[in-house]
Amino acid sequence: MLKRLATVAACLSVLALSACGNEADGSDTASDPSSETSSESSGESSEASGETTTCEYPEDGQEPAREVEAPDAEAPSEGTVPATITTNFGDIGLTLDAATAPCTVNSFVSLAEQGFYDDTPCPRIGDQEGFGILQCGDPTGTGSGGAGYSFADELSGDETYPAGTLAMANAGPDTNGSQFFLVFRDSQFAPNYTVFGTIDETGLETIDAIAAEGNDNAHPAGGGAPNKDVTIESVTIG
Repeated sequence: MLKRLATVAACLSVLALSACGNEADGSDTASDPSSETSSESSGESSEASGETTTCEYPEDGQEPAREVEAPDAEAPSEGTVPATITTNFGDIGLTLDAATAPCTVNSFVSLAEQGFYDDTPCPRIGDQEGFGILQCGDPTGTGSGGAGYSFADELSGDETYPAGTLAMANAGPDTNGSQFFLVFRDSQFAPNYTVFGTIDETGLETIDAIAAEGNDNAHPAGGGAPNKDVTIESVTIG
């Protein structure tokens, strides 16, 4: 039991360090606690519209990995938005939850529409009991790159991270940027990472294929760089 808790704690530390680009050991992923419900995108996804909320996206003091504009401050705060991540392994279908995490979805959509995620690597995968995630969203592939701005967490405190969860990586409270992780094994972490959508079954199969290639196990908490490079070719909204 003590060994298991130590492993979870190590994974949490890894996530925070990688998201903010601290050197650690060059790794870049993270996740949190899981529950029984496996989420997947629904064919009934409806684009967010109507109600809005005001978000803040202040500069984070770092040079952006790619030049992009910060998102509009007014964000849709109801409904869902369909999205597709096209990778060299296949498509990963998403349903973005604007009702639960409007500022996060607003940022993701803005970056996707500006091509920020196009032709970028997913540099780390963790595939073990209680920790199955693929982390992406840094064009530099180092775990230190971002969009040059940050935004606040959107948390209830009840977050869990079952397979099929889409969530933000971070470097501590209210340090969200461009990096995100896709959960493909029920993962057990503290509710510190904003959940902003779900992954469809086809997407989970795509990530399973990535995991099947193995990784270099370079990180002490488990996992590492995928043995076969993983590239996001594009992210399509709608």
